[in-house]
Amino acid sequence: MRKILVITLVLHAVFCFSCKKTEFSPEGPTDIRIRNISGTELVNVSVKIKEEEILFGNIGINETTGYQRFETAFPKAYISAEVNDESLNTGPVDFTYMNYLGQNKITYDVSVENKLIVIKNVTFDSPL
Repeated sequence: MRKILVITLVLHAVFCFSCKKTEFSPEGPTDIRIRNISGTELVNVSVKIKEEEILFGNIGINETTGYQRFETAFPKAYISAEVNDESLNTGPVDFTYMNYLGQNKITYDVSVENKLIVIKNVTFDSPL
């Protein structure tokens, strides 16, 4: 009886310590796509969140890109693009007190207003 108990405890310990930790955390990852809701094409669109930057390419009027994975994401991001041969961006973003978007697929609805790129809406499409 004692032998079975010892074997059971050893097997339990092996299974508990051999489990891999998932690569997900409350902060992310987050899959992001961009929807161009402005009346003009966005060229060489780039999204930067903290130190991570991903190029999304060109986005036509009323088009949506595919998803790109970021380690963390927030309701705001630094987005840059060329519009009518002019470089525009969202301006600096301070992520200090922002809440993480978490493990979700999200869409940034992006527009151009007064020579600035503006995130008009953040849509939660689905969980990862």
